[in-house]
Amino acid sequence: MSSPWDRLWTPHRLSYIKGEGKPAHGNEGHDCPFCRSPQLEDAEGLILARGELVYALLNLYPYNSGHLMICPYRHVADYTDLTQAEVAEMAAFVQRSMAVLRTVSNAQGFNIGMNQGEVSGAGIAAHLHQHVVPRWGGDTNFMPVIAGTKVMPQLLEQTRELLAAAWL
Repeated sequence: MSSPWDRLWTPHRLSYIKGEGKPAHGNEGHDCPFCRSPQLEDAEGLILARGELVYALLNLYPYNSGHLMICPYRHVADYTDLTQAEVAEMAAFVQRSMAVLRTVSNAQGFNIGMNQGEVSGAGIAAHLHQHVVPRWGGDTNFMPVIAGTKVMPQLLEQTRELLAAAWL
């Protein structure tokens, strides 16, 4: 017999599943969440830090607590289209994000990468973004393995506050 506790409800993910707010290739501005986010207040846009050419923000649909992304301000889809200055600042932000995540959450490892194009799994292929996912021993427990569900121990807003404060 099942109980109401047999399921974790995550209705906020429905917009992601439906592809709502997902820009078409080449669409920049209000159609693109990565173009829109820097126009918002940092807390509202989940922004952790702003650079001259790139910025860091939390992933709205994280794989782990602290899952963040580094995005260029410029609406560009392919890594080869970045300028050398954008590549350098993106790399510096990845390094800084690792240091911050180690300080704030004692991250023991990281998955770092970007999916280029929809066929590679990019959820928003039209605007380049690099993922930084903190990892800990045992973070793949029974929930994602058996239930296909990730349990997040902290609200995104609280995670953003901690990481943004440590970024300085």
